[in-house]
Amino acid sequence: MSVLRQPPSSTRSVPRLLPLTLMNPPMVAKHTPCTMHLSILPPELACKLFYTMLDLSQSWKRNKWWLFDRVVESPHRTSFYARKTDGVESDNSWQEAAQYWYNGRQTDPPNVFPDVMEEACLYVENMVNKEMQMRPRLPLEWAGRGSEGQIWRANVAASNCYEGTKDSVGFHSDHLTYLGPYPTIASLSLGTTRIFRLREVVPSEEMHSRRAQTFNIPLPHNSLIIMHASTQEKFKHSIPPQSTLDLYRPLFPHHSRLEHPLEPSNCRINITFRFYRPDFRPQSIPRCKCGVPTILRPDMKNRHDGQTDKYWWTCYAGAQNEGKGCSFWQVMDMKAEGRGPTISGVGCNER
Repeated sequence: MSVLRQPPSSTRSVPRLLPLTLMNPPMVAKHTPCTMHLSILPPELACKLFYTMLDLSQSWKRNKWWLFDRVVESPHRTSFYARKTDGVESDNSWQEAAQYWYNGRQTDPPNVFPDVMEEACLYVENMVNKEMQMRPRLPLEWAGRGSEGQIWRANVAASNCYEGTKDSVGFHSDHLTYLGPYPTIASLSLGTTRIFRLREVVPSEEMHSRRAQTFNIPLPHNSLIIMHASTQEKFKHSIPPQSTLDLYRPLFPHHSRLEHPLEPSNCRINITFRFYRPDFRPQSIPRCKCGVPTILRPDMKNRHDGQTDKYWWTCYAGAQNEGKGCSFWQVMDMKAEGRGPTISGVGCNER
């Protein structure tokens, strides 16, 4: 008697790809839309900034939000800083006028950049602008200029402290609510080396032909990774827990404790410098049915060529409201919402 068997699948299963470790800047540039820059700051300035932020991190908080039916807590400490001006207009009232929201709740007024962070930011801005001048621009990128003629100006910074092997953050792409489409984000690492993990989100129409690739990038002390335009649209990133890590051994003593011996540290300080666009000010963000500002997300699964990608505004009130949000969902329309100027709007592709 013959046994009926299911016919073989007409489509061959797509093999999984092993993680790839990118050990140097050329490898990072080859495989990702990021660039890596070593020894970005003068050594003494990098050490001073590490000590300053490590001291400040003692008062930083762990973010909390609702996930389904329970409250979860981020496995690292974080804080938020803003520059005295927005970098586009010489108006130091922009901090007071801005009412930022994060994870569905209104945030406290941001701290101003400490002097040593302000000094370091100049080196970061110089490198980011140098890189952006060599790269093709995407249509919905900001086409304006900074108050000193820059393509990109850092006006805010999210600061994170990862202490020991357990502190981490899961896979995510950064909310684009105030950054707008195709942002450039400059991430400075200080202290102990940690792995920065990138994983591509494969578009739906390509899932039958290929798998997502994961990249592990070790980020040593005083290194900068620039997540260029399209990184947030194409990739998610994380800082995974590690079973072991190498202690950071400072080259210089603490600037306020010169007589103390140098002590190794198991902390990584991460400062992500960002440009909050003037056309995405808090007052311009749509509110959902809950009365809370929405968040802006890219359509990662249905992205195309960087020319026709779409974004939508969606409710995020459930992150704080016992997990209860609303069904608000709205496609972002740059022209109808009066946003810009953008690269496509000014009719050029700057380099």
